[in-house]
Amino acid sequence: MTTTQTGGTEYDARIRRAERLSSEHAFAAEFLDFYKHVAAFQKTLRAKIAASSGAKSRGAPAAELRDPLDLTLLLPHFRGFLSLIEQHAPPALGRSAHQMSLLPSDSWVASLEAYWEHAGKYDQQVGALAQFLARAFLQPYAEFRAAQTPRAPQVVTVRVCPLCGSRPLMGVLRVEGDSGKRFLLCSFCSQEWEFRRILCPTCGEEAEGKLPVYVAEQLPHIRVEACDTCKFYLRTVDLTKDGHAIPLVDDLAAIPLTLWAHEHGYSRLQPNLLGT
Repeated sequence: MTTTQTGGTEYDARIRRAERLSSEHAFAAEFLDFYKHVAAFQKTLRAKIAASSGAKSRGAPAAELRDPLDLTLLLPHFRGFLSLIEQHAPPALGRSAHQMSLLPSDSWVASLEAYWEHAGKYDQQVGALAQFLARAFLQPYAEFRAAQTPRAPQVVTVRVCPLCGSRPLMGVLRVEGDSGKRFLLCSFCSQEWEFRRILCPTCGEEAEGKLPVYVAEQLPHIRVEACDTCKFYLRTVDLTKDGHAIPLVDDLAAIPLTLWAHEHGYSRLQPNLLGT
């Protein structure tokens, strides 16, 4: 089994990027240092998921991404995950993990299944803290399932993930020719899909004058793409300016952009893992 299948190389890159950004940006160091522990756990879990699923899937038909969770695979690792969060998380999150660890396994199952069914689609009123445990634990499972899910050709611009129907977490500008092509990154399965440059992914606004962009001096490769029509914003990592960026990780460091957006009355369409 290759590191691509297990996700090992991908998670190693995320951890290295978090280490670098933590050393460069003191304002984000606490979040990023905590995230390194989460990513290390996710790397191990992703490898176990891949090993187990590889044996089960030989000759089996392709599954839908949101097919029921394999709880016999996942549940044995949940207590260890809660212990990790309790040890390394900020106080409020650590207490949440401790409280969850005291509940019966039926409560764990209910929490994980509710997140798996609704995340990114019907969860806009649920805070990032309330979702964190299920989201961080199931992220490697969602990413693995997405990698195994066949993709139909994309013929139109869609505002939600073509694989799982979730809202976008953020935008990514990737080098193409002399400029950049815009992609959206899914808040649930972390897959990308192509999206028009001048178009609000929330309400469909197309007027460039109603789509302001803000860039913070501390993080010139990350931008807020706001919409004055719906008052939502998307954070976008511009890989044409920093090809070493890892969008999921760099987004965690963009705390100044969160503050600017809130001060100007914009709401984020979907929060990142740590709610920033």
